[in-house]
Amino acid sequence: MALVSALAMVTLATPSALEAQSPLDAPRADLFAGRYDEAERALRPLVRQGDAAARLLMARTLRETGEYEAALDVLSADDAPLARTRGEILVGLGRWEEARTAFQASLDGGAADAEVARLRLAELDFHSGDRDEAMAVFDGFIDLYNSGRPLSGEELLAVAEAVTYLGRANSALFQDALTAYDQAAERLPTGDPRPRVAVGDLFLSKYLPSDAYEEYGAVLAGNAEQPDALLGRARAQDFDNAPEALTTAQAALETNENLVGAHLLVARIRIRAENLDEARESVSRALEVNPRSVEALSLQATIQYLEGDTPAYRRTVAELDAINPVDPGLYTTLAEVSADQRQYARAVDFAAQAVARDEQAWAARGLLATNQLRTGAMDEGRANMEAAFAGDPFNPWFKNTLDLLDTFENFREIRTEHFQILIREDEADLLEPYVTELAEAAYRDLGARYGATPPTPIRVELLPSSADFSVRTLGMPGLGALGVSFGSTLVMDSPSARQAGEFNWASTLWHEMAHAYHLGLSDHEVPRWFSEGLAVREQRIAEQRWGFRADPGFLSAWRSGAMPPLSRMNEGFVRPSFPGQVAYSYLQASLAFDWIEKEYGFQAIRGFLSGYREGRDTEELAESILGLDSDDLDEAFEEYMDSRFATELASTAEMGGPGAPGAALGLSGGSPGDADGLRAQARSQPGSFSAQLGLGQALMAEGRLEEAEEPLRQAQSLFPGYAGGMEGPLASLARIHESRGELNEAAAALRRLGDLDENAYPVYKEEARIRREMGDAAGEQVALSRAVEVYPYEPEVHLRLAELAEAAGDTGTAVRERQALLALDPVDRAEAHFRLAQALLTDGQRDEARSQVLRSLEIAPSYGPALELLLEIRGGTS
Repeated sequence: MALVSALAMVTLATPSALEAQSPLDAPRADLFAGRYDEAERALRPLVRQGDAAARLLMARTLRETGEYEAALDVLSADDAPLARTRGEILVGLGRWEEARTAFQASLDGGAADAEVARLRLAELDFHSGDRDEAMAVFDGFIDLYNSGRPLSGEELLAVAEAVTYLGRANSALFQDALTAYDQAAERLPTGDPRPRVAVGDLFLSKYLPSDAYEEYGAVLAGNAEQPDALLGRARAQDFDNAPEALTTAQAALETNENLVGAHLLVARIRIRAENLDEARESVSRALEVNPRSVEALSLQATIQYLEGDTPAYRRTVAELDAINPVDPGLYTTLAEVSADQRQYARAVDFAAQAVARDEQAWAARGLLATNQLRTGAMDEGRANMEAAFAGDPFNPWFKNTLDLLDTFENFREIRTEHFQILIREDEADLLEPYVTELAEAAYRDLGARYGATPPTPIRVELLPSSADFSVRTLGMPGLGALGVSFGSTLVMDSPSARQAGEFNWASTLWHEMAHAYHLGLSDHEVPRWFSEGLAVREQRIAEQRWGFRADPGFLSAWRSGAMPPLSRMNEGFVRPSFPGQVAYSYLQASLAFDWIEKEYGFQAIRGFLSGYREGRDTEELAESILGLDSDDLDEAFEEYMDSRFATELASTAEMGGPGAPGAALGLSGGSPGDADGLRAQARSQPGSFSAQLGLGQALMAEGRLEEAEEPLRQAQSLFPGYAGGMEGPLASLARIHESRGELNEAAAALRRLGDLDENAYPVYKEEARIRREMGDAAGEQVALSRAVEVYPYEPEVHLRLAELAEAAGDTGTAVRERQALLALDPVDRAEAHFRLAQALLTDGQRDEARSQVLRSLEIAPSYGPALELLLEIRGGTS
């Protein structure tokens, strides 16, 4: 950070000879090293002698281990040198009026740490809502720093804290806070953890977790149980979405079971995981320690809100307002939680309330901006994001989002009957006809299926960078998803954001369109598992090859009980217990809707969506619509799964649970080149998918194609839904058939493989090649059209599609494919314009054809075929 300092050079107080040879050195060293019992034993005789410094150190030791009442007993209520420390403990217990009295006693008594007491009084004012008065006091600490008198380490800590408050209005002052903390560390006894923990907190507040880790780590290297450093590390881990955050916070509580911040971090983690019962327990523990904790009360109100306990929620809000009527914390938290639950309009409302309470609540303003952008309020969202970034220029989410919004000037906005589609200009000519056609088809088909439509226009953004998509979604790169629906705003990767074969843009667009219906019909109250699973089912209804498919890894997870039952299916999305579970949860949820629609009809699914809109939960709806309680629901779905995948489950029974070797690939044992060694295993296990596939692949690798056919066919029959790409049984069988000249069988095997894998770009192209050799023009066109759904950037694919369409008299498709070829910037642009002109003329678009032929002649004025076509157009014949 290169910031302008408001602080002049400061003179540090010099340690006295008494401090250098204090009898407190040993117990202080024990405290700093985490030897709390030893520190207490050494301090007890000194405390009994009335040594004020020993009493302060004893209180600090007890405070660090959470023995707050015992710490208060050590500190006299009427002793000015001890009053400030006593007041700090009282603040942590929520006893603010007693704390004020203690701080005032420090000031009135002229205690050495009276300036620290002055800071604490201002903090109480600040957290009571008297912010102007408090900020004036904080500003005075700059004068204290610049006064020229030597400052103690405690005073320097106070200066740093005061300047941090001032940084709300002037972010440049955070650098000054860092400077003051560093100087405090020089003045305080060696090993005092407070400056480094405070610096770690400052770094984390400015979105620098790696620097924060370093500071916390330095403290923990000297005391692995230091609770404040453990809490700081846990917060940094939570910032990084690391699952270790919960364990680290719990470790802090092992040292200090009354550490309010650790209980509240645990509560926040539990709320995000939708584990409200355990979150409530953590909040209750925090409130037992500090009943005036605004953060704890805010989380309590959040839980009450989520549970629909309106009377309790209102009582807690009233309690919060009585403590601090301008604190934005509750509404910021509610905005965050609402966004997590895809209640984006509600998140806007809550964030706006937070900003109304505190115009300098930059996090809340950023939340307001983010959710305005999610709901399509682009101008308002940008204005608030600019204001948030001006107030907090360190925030990378704010900057990334503004940088992304700046790129939108390079996008083309395409309007259709129901859509506002944004595609970057350099690929808009190519993608526009495909995207608009598919979007309107999804709107039509899904609207007919659901009997209702979402609000229009639906905004669709195709971003040609996965990092940009992630920024648009979360504010930071790194999101692994392909698309997201905010309701009537859909954002997704453009096909150019991924390599060929990584995702199917058409399937993704259909999935996100389905969300627009689910969110709209349920007023955004639908649980994540329900919406995601139903969207995958809608993909499969639209095209059988779209959506997730069961693989051996999924079946292993199901068999082992790693996948939660239907009644708790949301856990797989919000609390995954093994890598890859979220993707498997999409599949599992979609299978639940296969079962529900088969057994109860689509009206049951519509009933759930309506019920969610009314505020009813899944358990209640299952009983009223399906007639099943939770146990019966889980049992019925389990029976369906076991029946549907009976063959596959039996053929993969030898595989382990999630993460077991070969579980995801379907292979177990043997060497890929050891066909003879695998043959005995395959013969002894004729019902083993992995044994049959392993033998077949090994034989293929050795070029023994005829021998490979039988085990490959057996593998395919044991797991009909297994794709496996170009190394799977169907692809291998296709190669065997082609080697024998059996092109019909080879093409059919590849078609079946393509039906199992929406991203099978090489498979689609291989099928098209074989069908072209067969003279199967219609089949070739289908295969190439599937390829365009995955990766529309290969000119030869569009050229062949154009030729096939022209031969079949499909003039509309011919025009679209000729336009695609032109959009891909061919070397011979004159020829491309000419061919497009021919297609347009054949399609009856005479004016457009004339325009294209003239463009051809602008490039090549003497191009004969174009001249002839122009004469034909002008002559009025076609």
